[in-house]
Formats: sequence, structure tokens, C-alpha cells
Amino acid sequence: MRISKGILAVSMASALALSACGGEGDDMAAEGGSSAEQSTEDTASEDMESEDMASEDMESEDDMADDEMETEEDMAGGEMDPAANLVGPGCADYAEQVPDGDGSVEGMAQDPVAVAAGNNPLLTQLTAAVSGGVNPDVDLVDTLNGDEFTVFAPVDEAFEAIDQETMSTLQEDADLLSSILTYHVVPGQLTPDEVVGEQTTVQGETLEVTGSGDELMVNDASVICGGVQTANATVYLIDGVLMPQG
Repeated sequence: MRISKGILAVSMASALALSACGGEGDDMAAEGGSSAEQSTEDTASEDMESEDMASEDMESEDDMADDEMETEEDMAGGEMDPAANLVGPGCADYAEQVPDGDGSVEGMAQDPVAVAAGNNPLLTQLTAAVSGGVNPDVDLVDTLNGDEFTVFAPVDEAFEAIDQETMSTLQEDADLLSSILTYHVVPGQLTPDEVVGEQTTVQGETLEVTGSGDELMVNDASVICGGVQTANATVYLIDGVLMPQG
């Protein structure tokens, strides 16, 4: 019996020890599970913060892109000062004669070139010549308004310098008048910085622009005021009518 009680005591002690170990293991497991859950929550929170930052970065980039597009649209929309590239000794007189309205520098910038020239009181003879007013068989209005050009536009005094015999010939000879008028037109818009040199005209022959700044010449004619913008062309007012060689 003493042996049995000793064995029983040992067994109970072992059971108590095992129970104590099991309790500690459960606590550690519970603590481990809680720690893992907290770590998962922290990671998820960090991921959400990263996503928020990425979203803010994308919004910031979108805002910057929108700002750039608006700036480009503003530039493309023609907000540049139409008088910015004017050259020639007569620009001040032109501004004084036509300070505002459709024929002014600002007004011409709003219309295609044939319409703009028609609104300019300095270009009444040229307007008549390109719209059938000199010869009813010569009407270049749609052509001039239909593409981008550089136009060397003789002012009224230049046409008045043509002798009457020549004018009578032009009234009868549509081909000759068309040839002269298209000799004043170069494809594409050329700024004062680009126009100097030999240029091929719509008529087919070349003309030569020389000089710089306020002293530009087109063949033998002087530029009165150049770099005048219209909706589709750059215009140079000149003091002579250009005659092709052919």
C-alpha cells in the first residue's frame, strides 16, 4: 500500500506539472496569435496608407498634366499679342491710321487673310484685285482663305503708281493679273526672322527678301509694316507692286 500511495503521489505531481506546462503553452500561443493579428493589421494599415499616397501622387500628376494642357491650349488659342512680331518703319503710322476695328492689327488677327485685307483701309486696291474688282475673271478669295500663306500686300499707293496702260491690260488679261497677284504669295507663314532669303511663290517664280528688322526689302519694294497676323496668314505691307520676270 505504501508503494501504491507513492506511485499515486508521483502520478498526481506529474499531471500537475503537465497541466502547468500546457497552461503556459496556451498563453504563449494566445500571445503569439494576438501578435500575428496585430502585425497583419499594421501591415494592412501601411498598405492602405501607401495606396492613399500613390493615389495622391496620381492626382497631383493629373493636376500638373491638366495645367500643362491648359497652358498649351491657351497658347494655341491665339492669346499671343498680335503686335508682338511687327517690323517696319510704318507700323506706328499704321497703328495711328487704323487704331482699332476690323482693319487694325488686332482686328486683322481675327479673320482669314482676304477678309482681313478687305477690312483694312490701306489695302482697298489689293482687295479689289483679288476679288474680281479689277478683272471679273480673277477671284482668289477662297484660295487665299483656304490655306496658310505669307502675303506681300501692296498698299493703295503702290497700285496708284502703276501706269494706266498696264492697268487697262490687267483688266483684260486674267492670266497676267493672276500671275502678278500669286507672285505676292508664298506658301506657309513666315515670321520676320524666317522670311529673309529666296522664297518660292505660289506663282512658281522666286522672290528675294533682304535686310533685317525695320529695313526689310522684297525685291525692290520696301516693307512698310510686316509680321501682321491674320487667322491663316502673315502679311507684309509693301510700297510697290511686285512683277514676276517670266
